[in-house]
Order: sequence, then C-alpha cells, then structure tokens
Amino acid sequence: MSSHTAGKLQIDLGAVRENYRIVKSRVARDCEVAASVKANGYGLGAIEIVKALQKEGCKSFFVASPEQGVRLREFSKNANIFIFNGFYEQSQDLYIDNNLIAVLGDMDNLESYARIAEKVAKRLSVALDFNTGMNRLGFGCAKAEEVIERIKKTDMLDIVLVMSHLASADDKSDPLNQKQYDQFKKIAALFPNTKKAFANSFGVFSNSDYHFDMVKPGMALYGLNPTPGKPNPMKVVVSLNVPVLRIRKVKAGEQVGYNATYTFERDSCLATVAAGYGQGLFRILSNKGELYWKSRACPIRGRVSMDLTTVDITDVPENERPQVGDFLEILGEHQSADDLAADAGTIGYEMITALGSKFDRHYIDSPEVQDAREHKLEGKDIDPLLPIRNVINS
Repeated sequence: MSSHTAGKLQIDLGAVRENYRIVKSRVARDCEVAASVKANGYGLGAIEIVKALQKEGCKSFFVASPEQGVRLREFSKNANIFIFNGFYEQSQDLYIDNNLIAVLGDMDNLESYARIAEKVAKRLSVALDFNTGMNRLGFGCAKAEEVIERIKKTDMLDIVLVMSHLASADDKSDPLNQKQYDQFKKIAALFPNTKKAFANSFGVFSNSDYHFDMVKPGMALYGLNPTPGKPNPMKVVVSLNVPVLRIRKVKAGEQVGYNATYTFERDSCLATVAAGYGQGLFRILSNKGELYWKSRACPIRGRVSMDLTTVDITDVPENERPQVGDFLEILGEHQSADDLAADAGTIGYEMITALGSKFDRHYIDSPEVQDAREHKLEGKDIDPLLPIRNVINS
C-alpha cells in the first residue's frame, strides 16, 4: 500500500516498556506486574508488546481465549499465559499442549478441568476467579468453601492464582470499590499460600491496598490515563496520522457529506482525509471530533463516512495550510486516545482497539527509553529492521 494513501500508525515499544516501569514503581518490590494483552494487545500487536515487556522482566500475560494464548506461546516459551475467559472444553488440547492457565470461575468449569487433568494424568495449573461485584464471570463468593472442598478431592490442579476484578476503580468515590475489596480480602484469607490479583490499571493508581501479590494492568501500558481527572502519568505509545486526499473551497451556505448535516456559515477551506469508520474512526465523531494539523485543531465537518472524513482548515493561515499528500494527526502529540474517545462518548480502550486493528502497524523503540543492553529474546535475534518494519495486521 502506497504511503500516499495509507495512514501511518506508529507504536512506540520503548514507551510501552517505560510505562511498565512506571507501574512497577507504584507497587511493592515483591508485587508482580503482569500484563493484559487481550484483543491482540488492545489492537497494537500482542506479539511485539509481549516481546517488549519481557525485556522488562514481565513473566505473566492475560489474554481472552486459548487461541490468543497459543499464538503467544509460539513466541514465548516460558511465560505464564492466563486465559481470562475460562476453560473451553472443546479446546482442551490447546490448554494442555501449550501449558495455558485457565482462569476458572464456575463449578462446571472446575469439574471439567479436574476430570481432564485426571484423564491425562497431568497436574494442571489454574487460576480461580471470584465475583466480588462485577457480575460477569467468577465464582460467587459464597462458593469459596465449596471450591476449596472440590479442589481437595484431587491433587491434579495446582492453584497458582486467586483473582477478582474491580468494576469501578476509575471512580475512587464509588462505594463498590470498598465493597469489592472487603469481599476479596475475605476470599484471599482462605488461600494463604496462593498469589492474589485484584487491581487493573485504575486500581494500581487508585489504592495501594488493591495491589496484593500481583497487579494486571492493560490500558496504562498502552498510554491511556489511569488517573481520571489528573494529568496522564503514562508515556504516549500510539500515534496515527492520515493523508490528505483533496483540498476544496466552499461557499457560505454549502453543505458537506452524506445527508448534508453541516452547512457552512462562511466561505471555508476543507481537507478530505483517507480515514473513516471503516478504519475505526467512529461515525459518531461526525460534526464533533477533531484532527490536528501541526498544533491546530481542525474540526470534522459533516458525516464521517466509510473511508473518508472531511475537516475544516479555514482557520489555518492560508500559507500554512496542509496540501494533498500531507498527513493530519488523529492520535499523537496533540490528541490522545482518551481525548478522541471523550468526543465520541466512549473510552480510550475502544478507540485504540478500533484504530490499532485497522491500520498497518509500524514499530519504533524510542531512544529516550530504549535499553540497548538487550538484543535477544529466548535466544533469537530481534529483527534489526523492527523500528521501521511494517508489521501487517493478522
């Protein structure tokens, strides 16, 4: 794909590593920092993210499905790979053959996994997930004693982690946080010799009581803000710039885009760029979001369409306006994923997952955070062209 028509999505692996170090600085030395890399590393490429984080000593990774876990295992022989969504019996060979750790959260899952462990005569590592208020997955807290009794009946399951998940850690004032913490603390006491995990990214920065033995951040590693209402302590990971395809001048009273949803009150200059909802730039941003030309905000005018979006560049001095072939910023120095998500009425997670999965990804390792001491991973040379290589989505 020509650089004149393709957006430039850049992922700074050095910033990912620095963000991991920032999280580590917030927890006790004996608290393990794991990483959530589900949804293909939030759309940014799980394999490259895992390679970068392993350089920082990260040993445990969480994904959603066994298929995601198998893909990681191909590139990481010794990591602990946890499957958030539990055990899929039809995929049992994937768990066993690839040493994946099922996160069990109901008695049927537990019974099935115990039977399989006994059938293959292999002690299998598992994590136990308890529902303390999220009400998605996880054993009910009242089931804890029953779970323990069932586990006592077999010596084929090795409980390596007990966990839960905060529902409202992004709102420190929500009383649900304390309620969940109190519930989990009671559960944790029943497993005195087992590692416990409770905090997500928000939880890491919200309350040190939530840290326990392991934290499992996701969004903070990718540069999203884990401290709502405060400056973002994380490094910028993602930048996305898209090319201008056409410059057009319109008269006052003319409209732009499908259904003519925007009418110009003055003579204006427009730039149409090669990105739309087909590339993850949500249609809801029509007439409300912005792209940036250098430091100047250029408001979206009219409907975001499938592959095209039009922005107003009238307020840019005429001799400084972008030209066909120049690139406008969707994400980067002037606009974060959290900023754009706020315009769209959603969250930064959804924004980077959507945009990151639609463009070819280019990786760099920023010099200010690059650790030049390490050039190998599991005995294999790191691709020397990694900083400039175009990694096609898979």
